[in-house]
Amino acid sequence: MELLRQKVLKEGIVLGQGVLKVDSFLNHQMDPFLMREVGREFIRRFAGEEITKVLTIESSGIAPGIMTALELEVPLIFARKQKSLTLTEDIYVEKVYSFTKKETNEITVSKKFIAPGERVLIVDDFLANGEAAFGLARIVEQAGGSVVGIGIVIEKAFQPGNRLLQEAGYRVESLVRIASLEDGRVTFVEDEEEPLV
Repeated sequence: MELLRQKVLKEGIVLGQGVLKVDSFLNHQMDPFLMREVGREFIRRFAGEEITKVLTIESSGIAPGIMTALELEVPLIFARKQKSLTLTEDIYVEKVYSFTKKETNEITVSKKFIAPGERVLIVDDFLANGEAAFGLARIVEQAGGSVVGIGIVIEKAFQPGNRLLQEAGYRVESLVRIASLEDGRVTFVEDEEEPLV
């Protein structure tokens, strides 16, 4: 997705240790026009799939998730990381390790929002080791639903998340795939591919 790729190049900041800061357009301040295009691109990539819900994790997945759900005209559910006084029973709970924050969170989703037979598209901002996506997928499966696919805004292809998810049988669609964050610059996977002869 060229629009997203250019935004990463222009505004993304490499912090080292495999961390890319994109808080100017994705996970602190959000670019609504870009998020609308992200939602439309996920719809294009998952065209033909029957999707009844979109599931994400708070908070950075909410913007791309809501735009995808809006385009699909289905509800968005977001798994909560923070404890809620109103969400204490009849919940699905999974533990998820965050690569960026170096901490484990319990994520929760109310059982009333995912019914058996639901066909769920998981959407998230980043894919590194796949922990968040696996946690969300386990919640869908506990509920008796099925994961139609996993849509990722930015994938760190130098980490194993995509491979692990595909080996587990999930379809993964990443809008941009980063091959490297070495020497303070972003290199995309397609920039490293050899031209076909």
